[in-house]
Amino acid sequence: MSERRTTPRRSFSYHVRILDDDTQKTIGHLVEISATGVQLETSVPLPVDKDYFLRMELTSEIANIHFIVFSARTKWCQPDKFTPNMYHCGFEITDMLPEDRETFQTMIERFGKENKRG
Repeated sequence: MSERRTTPRRSFSYHVRILDDDTQKTIGHLVEISATGVQLETSVPLPVDKDYFLRMELTSEIANIHFIVFSARTKWCQPDKFTPNMYHCGFEITDMLPEDRETFQTMIERFGKENKRG
């Protein structure tokens, strides 16, 4: 599979829970973050090309607000290579309010760790 990504991804060191904003159920936890999307670790496989309204819970170490909300679409989902019954799912962000986008960008810059290839 060829790499189609144009935005650098960063691993995220804080434990950040992501919920379905409509149902308030946990979807997964943030693993990687980029300006255009997120990768979550989930306990169930998620359908590809499904739209979600997500709520990202934030701690005081990350931001001075409790959460941000955004729309995102699943682009892929695959089993974790090392942990049975866990999955990694990639989401493309489709909509985010400007003030939440500012917080999101700050999260990437301050807390995202550059992924080293090779």
